[in-house]
Amino acid sequence: MSQVFDEATHRNLLARIPDCTGREVGYWLRMVDEGPALTRLEEKVGWLRGEHQLARGHAKAIVLEHDRRRGRAARRY
Repeated sequence: MSQVFDEATHRNLLARIPDCTGREVGYWLRMVDEGPALTRLEEKVGWLRGEHQLARGHAKAIVLEHDRRRGRAARRY
């Protein structure tokens, strides 16, 4: 089962994404929206990592933020 970050770690990872990837968080949230119709957190994380070569922590923070913003607040998959 996937472990969810504490709030401080989640916010720190999100804040570092633009510097580490060269793209804003909003861009990555759109990529998740436009990507394949995956339902599980780890599937989405794996897709971001493979398709866009993101670090695991950044990919996971993006997927968790995507789910939070769409009303599927961090839950275990």
